[in-house]
Amino acid sequence: MEAVRAAAAADLPRCVELVTEASLAADSARGGRLLATLGGFGGLGAGAGAGAAAGVGTALVDPGQLVGGWLGAGTTTSSTLLVGTIDDVVVGLAAGTVVSGDRTVGRIECCYVEPAARGVGVGSGLVTALVAWFGERECSDVDALALPGDRSMKQLLEATGFKTRLLVLHRSPS
Repeated sequence: MEAVRAAAAADLPRCVELVTEASLAADSARGGRLLATLGGFGGLGAGAGAGAAAGVGTALVDPGQLVGGWLGAGTTTSSTLLVGTIDDVVVGLAAGTVVSGDRTVGRIECCYVEPAARGVGVGSGLVTALVAWFGERECSDVDALALPGDRSMKQLLEATGFKTRLLVLHRSPS
């Protein structure tokens, strides 16, 4: 059975694995490196973990520190880390942060479900739980990013009520 719950300290190693997988998948996608540079996945770049040690890329933020920060902040009102499970096995995660300014906005920092566990409702459960968490914190809006061509993420977000409100186009000057 699928379930969503707050991440616990015992989930840290598995969450680091999942964030590393998510980062590597995003890095190989169009726009992934730019997303990491702009702060997606908390600024996590490709090559995190063992790959970075082997010189396969450089992480802007260590995935262990990133997940540890989300997990440690779980008792605050500004961020949370949730895990999605199937039969009590962690197969996905989602992190969210409340950003205050002119408006209080919830930002989905990361949402990832391992490929073998997709299509059974874990992702929608994670997104729905994050949106509810943002609502409890009186956020006026919730933002999430999807990379170009990542139809599954776009479809997941649309299925949970998100609508495209801005397309950001990019090019380098050279």
